[in-house]
Amino acid sequence: FLFFLCYSCGFYSMAGSIPAHIKSVSIPLMINETAEYGLEQTVTNKVLEKFNERGILKILDRKFADSIIKGTISKIDEGPYIYNKEESISEYRYKVYLKLEWYDVLNDKNLISKTYSGFGSYGLNGDISNDGIDNDNDGKIDNLDDDEFGEPRIFAAEVAMEKIAEDIMNDIMTTW
Repeated sequence: FLFFLCYSCGFYSMAGSIPAHIKSVSIPLMINETAEYGLEQTVTNKVLEKFNERGILKILDRKFADSIIKGTISKIDEGPYIYNKEESISEYRYKVYLKLEWYDVLNDKNLISKTYSGFGSYGLNGDISNDGIDNDNDGKIDNLDDDEFGEPRIFAAEVAMEKIAEDIMNDIMTTW
């Protein structure tokens, strides 16, 4: 029993659900089908950051990788989300949709084929550190949230893509 316990624990890793033959991934620049300039670079960088943080797969050139992650930003929804007592808009929601495929090169099949979405919120006063909105949906507002700063709409887009990258990583970790 002791041998079995030690033997099985010795092979545990955070990448335990990823197929054993997949040791690397290629993440080419995502495609952007929207009119929003630069989103493809931002979301690609966010996904790369998540892989670097977790260190579960080596990031390699497409020619050498065991798997490939391809994504397409297919749509952006942006509009009023919350109205105040005077029935004017107090908060907008910026939502990004990304179609993603995680492809197993050796077995010639998709491991994940899914559309992800993420959102961020913003107001119109121009200062997200003082707008009374939980812009990144972390339960903290304004002076209690030290990471809320910058141009409101751009910050909302960053938050949306950060959520997408996190969801992708979580799905990859629990694929099997």
